[in-house]
Amino acid sequence: MADSAPIKTRTAATDRRSKARQPFRRERRPQERVRLLGQPVDLVRPEEVLHHMERWIAEGRRTVFANHNLHSLSLMRGSPAMQAFYERADLIELDSTPLMAFARLIGLNSRGFHRCTYLDWRDHFWSLVNRNGWRVMYVGGTAEVCRIAVERLTARYPRAVIEAQDGYFDMTPGSEGNQAVLDRVSAFKPQILFVGMGMPRQEEWIIGNIDTLPPAAIFSVGAAFDYEAGAQKTAPRWMGRLGIEWLYRLTADPKRLFHRYCVEPWSLIDLIWADILTALKRGGKASAP
Repeated sequence: MADSAPIKTRTAATDRRSKARQPFRRERRPQERVRLLGQPVDLVRPEEVLHHMERWIAEGRRTVFANHNLHSLSLMRGSPAMQAFYERADLIELDSTPLMAFARLIGLNSRGFHRCTYLDWRDHFWSLVNRNGWRVMYVGGTAEVCRIAVERLTARYPRAVIEAQDGYFDMTPGSEGNQAVLDRVSAFKPQILFVGMGMPRQEEWIIGNIDTLPPAAIFSVGAAFDYEAGAQKTAPRWMGRLGIEWLYRLTADPKRLFHRYCVEPWSLIDLIWADILTALKRGGKASAP
């Protein structure tokens, strides 16, 4: 991959600070966790995700940040490891505008600002990392993606301490390759660990090694560093707000994503119908997780 493109000076952090801050709750609320298609999700704002992350880092806790979309809900039906991962998660973001619309349809208190993905909170996140001098480790992507992403992020956020390990290793428990990665993560002592190897591999690796990983905020983040390295283009954020970001991705990579976006959702019809029937029985009132 060529890396000759000039690094643009990012002004997003400055722009973000110039805007009026949206109010958000600083404490977890029982009613923010709801059940959607049979699984718990947390209706939180991106600001709340980062607030809880910052607090849990200060407490020295090992915490897991997960996210749900139609793809994850489909995959976990046949994956005990995925199920265990979501059971272990401390916070489960909702990464799907169509799912948010469906949640609102069945009477859950879902709003557009509850959509949380890496791209929704990346600027605020790296601003926090830079301000606090945190150590961030990324596991995933190719070696070239890792190198370029670390160079670009370090140039933008000089106080951040960033290291990356490519995701091409034998993740079998007890294997030499897996142990080498775990040793590298442990030696680096990150406050934040990003794992971006795609679903379900990233979730399986996290849950399979959870007791060995350091006390850090652990995120499953997919192609986060691919975006930072310029290996993948991001859809305009307005497409995400309208719930059609999937169409941008499908157009860009139809061979890989056709099954995910056009076939997989049909496997959830029974869960969708069950939620509709439950909503009708309770008269549209939200149910406990």
